[in-house]
Amino acid sequence: MAHLLIETAVTHTPTVYSHIAGLDEAGRGALAGPVVAAAVILPLDDPDSLFQLEEVNDSKQLTAKQREALYPVITEYVLAFAVGAVPAQAIDLIGIIPATKQAMRTAVAQLSPAPDYLLIDGRIRLTTLNIPQQAIIRGDSQSLSIAAASIIAKVIRDRLMVALDSQYPQYGFAQHKGYGTEMHRQAIAEFGPCPRHRYSFAPIRQTLV
Repeated sequence: MAHLLIETAVTHTPTVYSHIAGLDEAGRGALAGPVVAAAVILPLDDPDSLFQLEEVNDSKQLTAKQREALYPVITEYVLAFAVGAVPAQAIDLIGIIPATKQAMRTAVAQLSPAPDYLLIDGRIRLTTLNIPQQAIIRGDSQSLSIAAASIIAKVIRDRLMVALDSQYPQYGFAQHKGYGTEMHRQAIAEFGPCPRHRYSFAPIRQTLV
């Protein structure tokens, strides 16, 4: 289980924060498909609901089956959650980091209640949001809200990529979820990129030269 140490530390600052949102993304390094971000607010004053989340951990430490099993638990017992996604075409236009931030801002904007503090995995800062925030390296292994967000983002994105597999079966999206596996790179070399690929990413740019 991820810890509540960071959330607890924030709640004990001189300023009282009651709705702390953890944010994480999935798909930033993929060669195809959207980047997906999720935001989660925990019920910090509800020990019974928090107990139901005891199996939540960094999504990278869990199998796909475990993530799918935890998804309905998270969505039932957290105080609020929301998702944002930016497609491959937009990633090509604005770049992956701006696209990741855009997906996160979309997720934050949909939260109800609105967050009064943000915990963001990695080094990202959402400077255009007038909300106190903290970027946390490897936050998905240190913060329960970020870990929950990492699972939601990963499950949603995996489902989107499985759906894309039926449209573009030659690429094997259901297996590698758009990441640059040998199988995926061979498919790109054989069939060329499809509209869901990120043409600005180096492996695909090189195939177009």
